[in-house]
Amino acid sequence: MNVLQLMQQQDAMPETYKQLSVEEMEERVARVKQKLGARLFIPGHHYQKDEVIQFADATGDSLQLAQVAAKNKEAEYIVFCGVHFMAETADILTSDEQIVILPDMRAGCSMADMAEIEQVERAWPILQQLFGDTILPLTYVNSTAAIKAFVGLHGGATVTSSNAKKMVAWAFTQKERIFFLPDQHLGRNTAYDLGVPLEQMAVWDPATNTLQYEGDVQQIKVILWKGHCSVHENFTVKHIEHIRKTKPDMKIIVHPECSWEVVQQADDAGSTKYIIETIANSPAGSKWAIGTEMNLVNRIIQQHPDKEIVSLNPYMCPCLTMNRIDLPHLLWALESLLEGKVVNRITVSKDVAEGAMLALERMLARA
Repeated sequence: MNVLQLMQQQDAMPETYKQLSVEEMEERVARVKQKLGARLFIPGHHYQKDEVIQFADATGDSLQLAQVAAKNKEAEYIVFCGVHFMAETADILTSDEQIVILPDMRAGCSMADMAEIEQVERAWPILQQLFGDTILPLTYVNSTAAIKAFVGLHGGATVTSSNAKKMVAWAFTQKERIFFLPDQHLGRNTAYDLGVPLEQMAVWDPATNTLQYEGDVQQIKVILWKGHCSVHENFTVKHIEHIRKTKPDMKIIVHPECSWEVVQQADDAGSTKYIIETIANSPAGSKWAIGTEMNLVNRIIQQHPDKEIVSLNPYMCPCLTMNRIDLPHLLWALESLLEGKVVNRITVSKDVAEGAMLALERMLARA
């Protein structure tokens, strides 16, 4: 579901919420949390603003929050502070009686929007004709429920940046080739780390419905969907060269959604959780340039005043769709519950949920 479709489903937040002071909003959110108690659960992704993350009952990356959602059996309301595909995953993994809410429906994901189910359904028969029954589809969790369902029904699984290596290695025990959606960079970096040369990777372009590859297609082991993260693609080799020149003793750590060239020239790469833990476990006085989302980088800087930490790209913006979740929308969604009204509920149809559950369960069984 793209941003336009999300906006069409959006309930209108009253303008009065925008006129409230931060202090009043914080007091009112705390009051609602106290009143609802265990009936309310607020998961928050690491990329959320501080004004929101302070009220999260659990924080984490995609894998952590998926696991939390799967284990949560008690909360009546799950108000997800993240983006749409994460809320969909929560709805799939929780019971029918639990209600999942996204405070602002405009909180989509540009990467997830780069792979629509109709495009995948057009690509699959062409790939089957080229390669026969030798392909296993994998999808990054940053994808729609419909894509997850397609993958699940074709024997594949979801992956996160935390477990991508494990899941890709598993996939190669199942089939000769993998079809990796929708982030080409994570797919390329992961497969390369597992020993697949770039010469054995091709890119599927959904705009032209063609396979981009020069040479004998039978040599292809990995088919990468032509998609990317709009945030992580803004870290470049030039940024690394600048750090190397101006701060030669500074280590560079990046997210694997960055391009292959950036990951290869960085000192280290890993998931959001890995980046957080690596910085936390580094000695006082260590120096780091981090290539990931700015809200998280700023939070890491605040948490480690004993270390010199900068963003690899000093002009980087926070994830714009993730930042749609703000304090006014969170307060509005919560107070609506006290009034007996559910706004911006996220629901996944039963048939899609069943297929997506297959893909998620295959991942969670190996997490």
